[in-house]
Amino acid sequence: MITSRTAVVALSVASVSAMFLAGCSSDSGSGGGSGKIAFIQGVSGDEFYISMQCGIEAAAKDAGVTVDTQGPVKFDPTLQKPIVDSVVASRPSAILIAPTDVAAMQAPLEAASKAGIKVVLVDTTLEDPSIAVSSISSDNKGGGAEAFSAIERLSPAGGKVLVISTDPGVSTADARVEGFEEAVGANSAFDYLGVQYSHNDPAEAARLVSAALAKDPDIVGIFAANTFAAEGTATGVRQAGKQDQVKIVGFDAGPAQVKQLREGTVQALIAQQPGTIGTDGVEQAMAAIDDKPVTAEISTGFHVITADNIDGEGAQYVYKSSC
Repeated sequence: MITSRTAVVALSVASVSAMFLAGCSSDSGSGGGSGKIAFIQGVSGDEFYISMQCGIEAAAKDAGVTVDTQGPVKFDPTLQKPIVDSVVASRPSAILIAPTDVAAMQAPLEAASKAGIKVVLVDTTLEDPSIAVSSISSDNKGGGAEAFSAIERLSPAGGKVLVISTDPGVSTADARVEGFEEAVGANSAFDYLGVQYSHNDPAEAARLVSAALAKDPDIVGIFAANTFAAEGTATGVRQAGKQDQVKIVGFDAGPAQVKQLREGTVQALIAQQPGTIGTDGVEQAMAAIDDKPVTAEISTGFHVITADNIDGEGAQYVYKSSC
């Protein structure tokens, strides 16, 4: 699959019910280019997507285009689809999007591609990503394996471990779980209790962890596969009074997770590079529009943040709350 660089023209979506989305538009300056970039987040208000938006806006400013950012209030394809449909109807040149479900968002984005809109997948993907000019994401499977390596270092004697994720069908989270499962399966000292799904709700994650610790009070490690799972996992462990026993490794590095890391509730964070994903997305969309060579798949790295490096090298990988 050949993919491309972006100059996304997305006419600002005039009206989509507030029940469906929260949006913001940023004029990224006037340069030699024209038009707008449509960025459709997985969920609004998430520091991961805010950090990605910052990268998109910076790259768009350099390209002389503006950015229209929108996202559903929940990571939910039934809320994201109306946003996509409205943006497609406005006939932008390109859309950068984090699909909220590999299957449910396939048809809406195929419609965008058939309408001549350049689609760039950022963070998450689709069952058939060939409709996109480029797919850009972290090495999520590798990040899941690294999360288990962190638990191994924290609990070298082994024991029971659990994963708290969001929902099945979210490509990035599924890959993280897969990487963790393969890694834990290679170490017989650990007993893998499986994955439970918190539906992107910190309160549900806390409830699941509390119930798991009541059933298996000797759990030694939990991998929380996304931002909200990490927040809730830390709460559940703290409520159970198991902070000294249960080692938590969370994926993502928003301010709430960093606070928990500093407090000692969470021992390690796997930080992605959302700003880089956003910058790469704009570059690929611009290339596609200009009929220049593009890269079909781009994998960005991750960094492990611990209490030992949060005030040094790790600080640069903490996600932003605003641009």
